[in-house]
Amino acid sequence: RQPGVDFKTGQIGIAAGRLLSGRDLGLAAAMNVPWLRVRRRPRVAVLSTGNELVLPGEPLGANQVFDANGVALAGLIASAGGIPVNLGIASDTPESLLACAGAAEGADLLVISGGASGGDYDLVRQVLGERGLAIEFWKAAMRPGGPLMFGRAGSLPVLGLPGNPVSCLVSALLFLRPAVQVLLGRSPVDDRAAEAVPSARLSAPLEANDERQSYLRATLSREHASGNLIATPFPHQDSSMLSRLAWADCLVVREPLAPAAVVGDRVEIIPLIE
Repeated sequence: RQPGVDFKTGQIGIAAGRLLSGRDLGLAAAMNVPWLRVRRRPRVAVLSTGNELVLPGEPLGANQVFDANGVALAGLIASAGGIPVNLGIASDTPESLLACAGAAEGADLLVISGGASGGDYDLVRQVLGERGLAIEFWKAAMRPGGPLMFGRAGSLPVLGLPGNPVSCLVSALLFLRPAVQVLLGRSPVDDRAAEAVPSARLSAPLEANDERQSYLRATLSREHASGNLIATPFPHQDSSMLSRLAWADCLVVREPLAPAAVVGDRVEIIPLIE
């Protein structure tokens, strides 16, 4: 081969912000680059809150539920490229919350599920605020979700997610996963061109939306004749129904004040590829 047919001196072979594959490593070796400067995987501390929570496998008392959020968030963080550090469950006391949150020292991000909605036992903003948590935003006009919080306790970013399981995980897909990507030095997933936004056609009508942006759990199929993707939202979208999220293939996005939709209308979707 002639010199320079593959790459030339000074040419960039692997751009910054790329998740390295075996092909990339082979190219680096061919370019005589024995060492690559990379980002370490971010450590993301996960804390669940609430007297009603018990760990899976433990005895379940009256008015208690198993903590699905901690396990699910750890899996999402790992799949996004981070290292989850599960801090367990904090009870609804200032002492327990401070002790558990204090174990996040050294993490790159602290994620707390529950405790940010403003109820009598929602202590995160109050207790951590007294210890220097500066809140940058609180609440989002979305469904499922809403009680969403972000702030900083010194140099530690803190993301507060709803305690309701589906609200927690949908919020995590939209806010936590991109945050892990940024910590990895990658672009957040929202840099798609408008024409590249995935879409599908509805198999069932939808009512007009209110002022909140909605994310409907749905399955996907493909129409044989046209090849179009078909989205079928589950008829019941209660935010406690985690099974619907586990069985879903995508989220159907409904903009605020979207008019009623009929069968065959094209809607934006967020594929659930995890």
